Amino acid sequence: MSGMITASMVLYNTPKNQVDSLLASVADSRCVRRLWAVDNSPDDRRRTLERQFPFVRYIHNANLGYGASHNIALREAIEEGATYHAVLNPDIRFGGEVLPALAAFMDGNPDASCAMPEVVSPGGERQHLCKLLPSPGDLILRRFVPPMMFLRRWKEKRDARYCLIDSGYGEVMDVPCLSGCFMFLRLETLARHGIFFDERFFMYMEDVDLCRRLHAVSRTLYLPHVRIIHDHARESYRSRRMLAAHLRSAAQYFCKWGWFFDRGRSETNAAALRGILDAAGGQG
Repeated sequence: MSGMITASMVLYNTPKNQVDSLLASVADSRCVRRLWAVDNSPDDRRRTLERQFPFVRYIHNANLGYGASHNIALREAIEEGATYHAVLNPDIRFGGEVLPALAAFMDGNPDASCAMPEVVSPGGERQHLCKLLPSPGDLILRRFVPPMMFLRRWKEKRDARYCLIDSGYGEVMDVPCLSGCFMFLRLETLARHGIFFDERFFMYMEDVDLCRRLHAVSRTLYLPHVRIIHDHARESYRSRRMLAAHLRSAAQYFCKWGWFFDRGRSETNAAALRGILDAAGGQG
């Protein structure tokens, strides 16, 4: 493994146990030079993290949104000369081997700009977080169409394609959309192409947009040989306010890239599916 590794997390009234668990994971990794804790909460009670963890740089500011907050860390990490940067949700945890393994893989694959490990629930169930670029129909189907008997088979088939479920998740995949809960980024690629989170997205869809732009100039990879645990809350399924935020961001995304006519989406998804099929054929 070579080069400096940095990381960032964004907080907003985040439960203390989540913050402590994530920071323990980072500390166990023994390879992170600095972690930015960008706190958008009304108060700065988490400032004590700087005293508890020497690698933490705490920033308390107005609630700029998820992507804009991570951009603060990404730009400072580039200025400090970091090689890799991990964008981390507070609701994840992982073993000390994960970050070194990802850095070693990226060292050996210089054409890759982003990597995501296997993501599982606390009970060990795989979360299918590798996706194709979404169409409006994909998001509407997943969020609003109930699994009624006469729609179930069609809905499951379309969702399996969108989430690449039939790929098996057992091999390295080059996919255009990786979850923002954990993104291991090559900072040189971001700096060279000027690719950062689009700050027009306050919350939701910013990871889809970022990964799409990175995938256009490099490889964005899923790695099954390392694993993290994700306590996925799916807030937009439980809160009308979060649902409204999700819908607003989805509308912004499709206004940016195209609603039903998006040639880039069609070409990118077709290429991703061909690549996965070719890789499966080669292994067979």
